[in-house]
Amino acid sequence: MRVTQGMLANNSLRHLSKSYQKMGDYQDQLATGKKINRPSDDPVVAMKGMYYRTNLTEVEQYKRNLSEVYAWIENSDAALDHASSIFQRVNELGLQGQNGTLSKSDQEAIAQEIEQLKLDMKTVANSQIAGKYIFNGVNISEPPVTGDTTLTTSINTNPFNVEVSKGVYLKANINASNVFSQKLFDSMQGIQDSLASGDTSKLQGFMKDFNDMHDSMLAERSELGARYNRLELVESRIMNQEVVATRILSDNEDADIERVITDLKTQESVHRAALGVGARIIQPSLLDFLR
Repeated sequence: MRVTQGMLANNSLRHLSKSYQKMGDYQDQLATGKKINRPSDDPVVAMKGMYYRTNLTEVEQYKRNLSEVYAWIENSDAALDHASSIFQRVNELGLQGQNGTLSKSDQEAIAQEIEQLKLDMKTVANSQIAGKYIFNGVNISEPPVTGDTTLTTSINTNPFNVEVSKGVYLKANINASNVFSQKLFDSMQGIQDSLASGDTSKLQGFMKDFNDMHDSMLAERSELGARYNRLELVESRIMNQEVVATRILSDNEDADIERVITDLKTQESVHRAALGVGARIIQPSLLDFLR
């Protein structure tokens, strides 16, 4: 095959163009810190990157879900702690009310305080987080306790589950019917009425019902603490998953800067050599002398 001067020149220019392209690719990697800047650069890396990024996005969503469960459990525990204080105070007042030496005015004063404690218990039962009632199951838009003086409960007992890991759901609420039941408010109302009327014959029965609800509340709080401990373990695992997912994504997409710099310097040397060779190949032709 006859090799002409034009063929040599065209080949030289084509190789120089590829050399420029390689240097451009290395410079893009240095500027962005990524192995590829378009899916066409390496479809395999691009597809793996999409998969790893999806995993990382899921982990980030689970972290947000964990924060919500933490908020529910911590606020529930704080509410139950306050409710426990109310239980203790009502129990103290009930024992005082059984003292036969109290005057009518003393019993009425105790009854008035119990009424305020009853309304305070209603406020606790209607605790909210971001406008959501945390003691009404999945019916988070409705208060579980309604009424002004005569209180009525309508508690949804369905668990409010939140996905905290792949296929793992954790209950964020408690069974409020075991704490803020109609029996609780009826017993408080009974204690109040007994003291207000001065008829303490039924006071002991109301106190027993009231203390039974206190025991039930303590059991719910204990179970809530167990779920909090599990939540911490799940959070630890999610944090480890985030570290692993971030590392895998970095290994797949991030460029090895030291290697890229070395390759760029090597390519620059090759390119200068190619320019030198091209300068000798593209020599003046006969037409240049006939001008």
